[in-house]
Amino acid sequence: MEPKGPQVRRREGLGGSEQERRPSGEGNAEPQRPPDLVQWTRHMEAVKTQLLEQAQGQLLELLDRAIWEAAQSYPPKGGAPLSIPTDSLSKTRKPAVEKRKVFIIRKSLLDELMEVQHFRTIYHMFIAGLCVFIISTLAIDFIDEGRLLLEFDLLIFSFGQLPLALVTWVPMFLSTLLAPYQALRLWARPRAGGAWTLGAGLGCVLLAVHLAVLGVLPLHVAVEHQLPPASRCILVFEQVRLLMKSYSFLREAVPATLSARGGGAGGAGGDGGEGIQAPSFSSYLYFLFCPTLIYRTTYPRTSHIRWNYVAKNFAQTLGCIFYACFILGRLCVPVFANMSREPISTRTLLLSVLHATLPGIFMLLLIFFAFLHCWHNAFAEMLRFGDRMFYRDWWNSTSFSNYYRTWNVVVHDWLYSYVYQDGLWLIGGRARGAAMLGVFLVSAVVHEYIFCFVLGFFYPVMLMLFLVFGGLLNFTMHDRHTGPAWNVLMWTLLFLGQGIQVSLYCQEWYARRHCPPSQVSDHGSVRPCTQLPLLNISSLLLPNSTALA
Repeated sequence: MEPKGPQVRRREGLGGSEQERRPSGEGNAEPQRPPDLVQWTRHMEAVKTQLLEQAQGQLLELLDRAIWEAAQSYPPKGGAPLSIPTDSLSKTRKPAVEKRKVFIIRKSLLDELMEVQHFRTIYHMFIAGLCVFIISTLAIDFIDEGRLLLEFDLLIFSFGQLPLALVTWVPMFLSTLLAPYQALRLWARPRAGGAWTLGAGLGCVLLAVHLAVLGVLPLHVAVEHQLPPASRCILVFEQVRLLMKSYSFLREAVPATLSARGGGAGGAGGDGGEGIQAPSFSSYLYFLFCPTLIYRTTYPRTSHIRWNYVAKNFAQTLGCIFYACFILGRLCVPVFANMSREPISTRTLLLSVLHATLPGIFMLLLIFFAFLHCWHNAFAEMLRFGDRMFYRDWWNSTSFSNYYRTWNVVVHDWLYSYVYQDGLWLIGGRARGAAMLGVFLVSAVVHEYIFCFVLGFFYPVMLMLFLVFGGLLNFTMHDRHTGPAWNVLMWTLLFLGQGIQVSLYCQEWYARRHCPPSQVSDHGSVRPCTQLPLLNISSLLLPNSTALA
């Protein structure tokens, strides 16, 4: 009999409006029923919201599991069965060592968001900002020179000697195309006498030549011919990309070859027999151009190529390059060109960092949009590469650990698969902290090497920010922080970090050009000319080295 009470009250509350509309001479209507109806409606709305949130979470988990099971049921031809994706199913039963990347057909997140008018408006606002930069440049030139003169001195300087950089890329690509694949074929030959030993040694020699070409040739060309920053950027990006591609190919293909040889040793008697068939050359050639660093024999492919989409992305990439040149020319060069001539103080340093936060965050957004979205999607469309998840919603991150996972998914997959997972396999599955520290160390060293190569001097700003402060923030700002205040904090730290990088690197760039030759002798080419006490550690690390420039 107890449950009937609430039911009677609910019926009375829901039927209160009907009783009020009844023609009756009684004047004792209950005035509390309308407030009860409002409260009950609010309560049901809150319950509905909670149910929808719970259902959405469970539905997402079920969909992730269904995608993985569908991918498992269709393994690629000639390759090992697919396994669990690294970016989903975080609560699966398999340990982290056994997780592998799964490729599925999906669009980039920005392409999906651009279908909404509100996000297209934000994109139009950035285009309007570029137009304002162009108009202001024309107006200033007209006022100062008396004529319309749109100069591109910074752009021409940055991409100077571009043909030489492209010519240097040819042997780098050919060594990556031929050496790892031929080495694998030599290792996959039948073991008959000493022929296999000779072939295996020849394969190791090919890999050594490949590493020498990728490691020495671009460095020699950059130093010998004094390449400007953008041309150096092309060489170093291709150097790192081709090294990661060749390592992924050997890391994925060699274990499969060895396991196949071990499985067929009994049938072949262990001496000779038929060689193990290496992956097809066409699959390796496709892998060298497709926008992923994880090798598979096959990838999901789209049905056709949208050439207008390709042209649009290349045009947007070119527009971002012009945008970056305008930002550097209008917001950075006038400030830092003469700043290095004056003594550095705490006040000027702090003001320069705060002044560089806005151009720094603009540069970060432009690099993300031009490279991770436009450039990758253009090549993915030309190659009909189906998996376009080159990044995730990093802008919604409330922790730096999530930001590092979602900012560049292409590089994160490589680090997760070949540094983190292999580290766990080598040192034990429980040493996750040491494996994660190894990932940060490798990533920080490579980032610092890229900056050193491009700028022509060793100035460990990126190494300190990425390895020290980034590592601390990764372990302190973890995924359990989900409130909006943490997202504001993450963006604030990003602003400050970008301001520090732009400010210190610009100061050092101009200081080295304004320092007289007497101050840059012996190890002075490695010592920071700005003489900042907190960052003047490069002379201690490399006291007798020479810079790239």
